[in-house]
Amino acid sequence: MDESTELPSSPPAAFASSSPVSQAGSTLSPRQVQSVADARRIVEARGLSHVKVGLFDNDGVMRGKYMSREKFFSALDKGFAFCDVVLGWDVQDQQYDNTRYTGWHTGYPDAPVRILPHTCREVPFEDGMLLFLAEFEGAAESVCPRALLRRVIARCEQAGFAPYAALEYEFFVFDETPDTARAKGYRNLKPFTPGWFGYSMIRNSVHADLYHEILALAERMDFPIEGLHTETGPGVLEAAIAVDEAAAAADKAALFKTFIKVLAERRGLMATFMAKWSNDYPGQSGHIHLSLRNKSDNTSAFFAEGQPHSMSDTQRHFLAGQQRLMPELLCMVAPTINSYRRMIPGFWAPTHATWGVENRTAALRVIPGGDKSQRQEYRLGAADANPYLALAVALGSGLYGVEQGWEPGEPVEGNAYAVEQPEELALPRTLWDAAQRLKQSQAARELFGDAFVDHFAASREWEEREFRKHIGDWELQRYFEII
Repeated sequence: MDESTELPSSPPAAFASSSPVSQAGSTLSPRQVQSVADARRIVEARGLSHVKVGLFDNDGVMRGKYMSREKFFSALDKGFAFCDVVLGWDVQDQQYDNTRYTGWHTGYPDAPVRILPHTCREVPFEDGMLLFLAEFEGAAESVCPRALLRRVIARCEQAGFAPYAALEYEFFVFDETPDTARAKGYRNLKPFTPGWFGYSMIRNSVHADLYHEILALAERMDFPIEGLHTETGPGVLEAAIAVDEAAAAADKAALFKTFIKVLAERRGLMATFMAKWSNDYPGQSGHIHLSLRNKSDNTSAFFAEGQPHSMSDTQRHFLAGQQRLMPELLCMVAPTINSYRRMIPGFWAPTHATWGVENRTAALRVIPGGDKSQRQEYRLGAADANPYLALAVALGSGLYGVEQGWEPGEPVEGNAYAVEQPEELALPRTLWDAAQRLKQSQAARELFGDAFVDHFAASREWEEREFRKHIGDWELQRYFEII
């Protein structure tokens, strides 16, 4: 489920030109930082001996470190080096054995990294500490998730469009710590609240202090939340992050996932963004709302007054690209073994590349509106996806449809699960199958490059092989005695 999303009435602060405050040399706020000079000035003004620098790996996990002021100032001008193993290992820090870009065969050298001054944020619970995001350069740029999205956005802008996005996440909160969860073997975990209390005013009033902390954190770190409410299930919340330009929207989503976990653990709780953590409850989504604006006159490229559902030709072609390429690009949106536990009928996750108008059972939901609100929702995404890759798929596949002039199939009405769909719209059922589809996709190679497609597909094959090494409870209970 999700909130309505409209474009802001003015450009986001993170993308505005240097403000009079900055030009006057007065004290900067973190989100006014735009340039190398601004970054130096704010660090000096705060008297910081160190700052935090972070980047996101293949799986969307934030990696980083504290960096001394002197090293940071040097890195602003010349970049710095980061071990490229973070692009060559999994979520458990185990190195892939099947990738070409990096591995034991390369010796895991350092790769060049650039700091992005305009991403400056304050870390609220670290007494004035600043955080800056970074991005890989050189050969590593070809497989860096954030750089990949940047290239897709550049392609979109070259076509004359400015992309806007808003991501929303469901996440479960538990009255557990990393130690207690491990001690329990991740079984019989205690949810933060019991019962099925969707949109509960009782829950958000009783636990208002937690909600207020989440909202305040989001404001301070500039991933403001448009809507926050309980979802259906014990201890589950949904947050809709406000719309922004696509690159900023991905940064905000990635930071949101990271710092919600930080906030929860600082309170003696845990938050999970697994696609489906329990057989008993629905999975957790990571839906993406997308729209395009014409760069020539800043009007909506999707809205056409008087047309069916107010859809312009551009939106129809964009929708067709998302629909046709969804099965080929699935493993970038559903990147874990667990992602496929969620995609079953009746659990708010699609099983085919369907579309409908205001239909939440379809994979793609067209949302009619006006110039600022006409958009579509990529509902396939789960909460476990890397925001940079998920948004690159949603935007890139739509743009590809515009470039090809594709037309979508017929919309579904009513329950999409109950409507028979053509085989070409069926989504892969496993991570392994999805990785094979990605490797074979010519569109993926045109959009993302051979280096990225080969690297990411290999990383998903690794993930599936790691899973096959594991003997699970289901197998023991089913086979141990009877076979």
